[in-house]
Amino acid sequence: LVRLACLPVFLWLLFGRDSRLAAGVMIGCLGATDWVDGWVARRFNQTSPFGALFDPTVDRVLFIVGLLSLGINGAVPLVIAVLILVREVGIGLTMVVATAFGMERFPVTYLGKWATFVLMFAVPSLTLATSGIALEPLFALVGWVLVIPGLVLSYITAFQYLPKVKEHLRSGRQRRTTV
Repeated sequence: LVRLACLPVFLWLLFGRDSRLAAGVMIGCLGATDWVDGWVARRFNQTSPFGALFDPTVDRVLFIVGLLSLGINGAVPLVIAVLILVREVGIGLTMVVATAFGMERFPVTYLGKWATFVLMFAVPSLTLATSGIALEPLFALVGWVLVIPGLVLSYITAFQYLPKVKEHLRSGRQRRTTV
């Protein structure tokens, strides 16, 4: 919930203050705290069905709004923002529709988590590469080194989810008809 509440602050930093540096740091912190949040929940047995649904939803909202904003602002190349957004929106809509039609939820794959992890560091790096700080070339290098494999991995995992969606949709429907 705190991460979601930070989204307006990110937007204000990017557009209101016109500070790519602050916005890049903020979006990077939001991405890093996603991992921390998950680790704490698992470590202290604080997981719940609500959290299992809410956390990925918050991740997608942050990712979609953040990327759309950074693409519009020019902090991240528009083509990169669009490629990431197409995958995120496509998978998000697929999951929502399939769940509405009875699909049993299934966990994110290990590769899917890696793709998200890599992109959550690539996007802030690309943002900081256009922030006016002295380390711009370093952030550009890190951003591009991460974003290409992150994009490839994210699309591979998206296509790997399709048979799982079909399988879990079938099993969810079967379970509903036998109950």
